[in-house]
Amino acid sequence: MTAPLRLGVNIDHVATIRNARGGPHPDPVRAAFAAAAAGADGITAHLREDRRHITDEDIARLKDRLEIPLNLEMAATEEMLGIALRHRPHAACIVPEKREERTTEGGLDAAGQFDHLAPFVAKLAEAGIRVSLFIEPEAKQIDAAIRLKAPVIEFHTGRYAHLSGEARATELRRLADAAALAWKNGIEPHAGHGLTYDNVVPVAAIPQVAELNIGHFLIGEAIFTGIDPSIRRMRALMDEARG
Repeated sequence: MTAPLRLGVNIDHVATIRNARGGPHPDPVRAAFAAAAAGADGITAHLREDRRHITDEDIARLKDRLEIPLNLEMAATEEMLGIALRHRPHAACIVPEKREERTTEGGLDAAGQFDHLAPFVAKLAEAGIRVSLFIEPEAKQIDAAIRLKAPVIEFHTGRYAHLSGEARATELRRLADAAALAWKNGIEPHAGHGLTYDNVVPVAAIPQVAELNIGHFLIGEAIFTGIDPSIRRMRALMDEARG
């Protein structure tokens, strides 16, 4: 039997809804507690440069109040490094970020940005923060992660999620091969982006993948069913895939 698969729930878009009106509701911290009660193993929050959803105050409250791990998604900038070092979340996932994008459009170019990323990875690690790199499932990116001494990588599954038929099957094999390569080299592979009830099981079944981070879909489903049923169904599909 393969190891249990952790679920990290991204609460960014609870904050998106809150910010549409500029008031305090709905509260992403309350959503984080609801997610934990429903079976989330961790909470992910992306503090963007433009603060379009999660805010600095949200990060402070999450770190102070959560009893499950907080994973801070962040760009490799001095501002975000300072925030991470101040709050010291359990984990920090370095992601690419462009102001004009609606959501993260692809993986970080760890190979091409090696020299830029190295001091960020080192300083986060020195502070006891588990560093993750959000990358494409490519050997050159995994090699860069190895050289950067990142203990975790998260594979961008957006391409897989938007393909179908044989093209999706090919991308799934690419994800599986990349997860095996990472694991062989002592890096814990995670995955996320675009995962839904309809496409999560094949990714969850990859035995080396230790964690899935899912947000937009779960918050969208919660509008119709509530956070608890939304997360419990995803949790059940993941557990079934590992059973």
